[in-house]
Amino acid sequence: MTVSVQILGAAEEVTGSCHLVKAGKSRILLDCGLIQGRRDDEARNREPFPFDPQSIDAVVLSHAHIDHSGRLPLLVKAGFKGPIYTHRASRDLCRIMLKDSAFLNEKDVEWENRKRLRKGLAPISALYTIEDANTAMSRFKGLSYDKKTKILPNTTLRLNDAGHILGSSIVELWVEDRGQTRKLVFSGDLGRPGMPILNDPAVIKQADLVIMESTYGDRVHRSWEETLTEIEGVVRSTKNSRGNILVPSFAVGRTQEILYMFAKYYHAWNLDRWQVFLDSPLAIEATRVFSRHIDLFDQDMLDLWQQNQAQSILPNLHISRTSNQSMALNRIHSGAIIIAGSGMCSGGRIKHHLKHNIWRRECDVVITGFQARGTLGRTLVDGAKYIRLWGETIRVAAGIHTIGGLSAHADQVGLCNWYRNFAPRPPIVLVHGEPDAIAALANTLQHKLQAPVTIPKYGQTIEIGVRG
Repeated sequence: MTVSVQILGAAEEVTGSCHLVKAGKSRILLDCGLIQGRRDDEARNREPFPFDPQSIDAVVLSHAHIDHSGRLPLLVKAGFKGPIYTHRASRDLCRIMLKDSAFLNEKDVEWENRKRLRKGLAPISALYTIEDANTAMSRFKGLSYDKKTKILPNTTLRLNDAGHILGSSIVELWVEDRGQTRKLVFSGDLGRPGMPILNDPAVIKQADLVIMESTYGDRVHRSWEETLTEIEGVVRSTKNSRGNILVPSFAVGRTQEILYMFAKYYHAWNLDRWQVFLDSPLAIEATRVFSRHIDLFDQDMLDLWQQNQAQSILPNLHISRTSNQSMALNRIHSGAIIIAGSGMCSGGRIKHHLKHNIWRRECDVVITGFQARGTLGRTLVDGAKYIRLWGETIRVAAGIHTIGGLSAHADQVGLCNWYRNFAPRPPIVLVHGEPDAIAALANTLQHKLQAPVTIPKYGQTIEIGVRG
């Protein structure tokens, strides 16, 4: 029997994580994420799966981010009937994130079909619906860290803390093969040591094959101290010039980090002179999920959370749940810090706030995470002088600040240090990165750690041999 893994997503790109493990008749899918970015990229989500969904025995989900989980409703809709194993916190986050993704799909199609009707074109259907998302959730099985679970007669699973977002996991799979056991380790998305809220990524020491992300494989992040200084500078300068600060933020992980920072440095940064608005229904719900899993917090965050108790973590925090509450923020000309989705500015309420603020020199936009190719956020990071919003060309006059030190992904040093723990050095497959990032990381791994590296093409199959 041959044990292998086929790379069916995130091959020389960042989104769409999906990998198929084959062992005899057993089929296990690692992640099933949405492809995000340019219109042509996202259109690939509508293509049939390159395998029979009914043939998949189980899915193992590394974490809840949509580029890892977002096609699960499609998978179930296409006939998958097995369990979806993930950490219990990831299950709770997926319950709100997949529903939100479905809601956005439905709204986008509703808007598109209005235009198609005026052009005399046939309507299109949503990628998936809220009902589809709810059906997919019925397949989820929540697990805890550090416990082995037999998921198939020949396969055992263990999840380990990846330190990326709440519930994010490094996946260990043991597959029995004719009296031998082969071990696959999938990093999922790895967090950064020393970052707030979560614990550091777990150390794994043995594998026959490692599949590792490489999102920031070509760079080293700024230190946490430098990052705090940079954010403090933006807060102070914008207040003096009487503008607003927009923070496009990912609902899960990044939003909670920002609230943590604002709470911890509330007095040091004179944040009492600002009004902070959390304008993201998804982020509001995600923060509630965080409050149900405080056992996953590091000690510093646990102390802060218990002192302030969740929603009262900031005395000047305002929650904008409804559309009317969100629209009211556009009448505020100064003194507002608006945290809104989406994190890559590709949809959500942040686009409306950009329309009302980005042409104003006294305002600032703080970019807090990775921006995929083809997204509005990437356009801003790349220095665009003008952007297009709903058919209107708008001048970019606000300050654009890219705070790389907030990334929830390990940088090149962090990725190499994590892999360094394996002895002997197993073959490593690099996924979930753009070509330049993957090439830089591969070069470093090969020359500094003598790692046998593969940069896979889409659809490539790698056999998992037994080492040592």
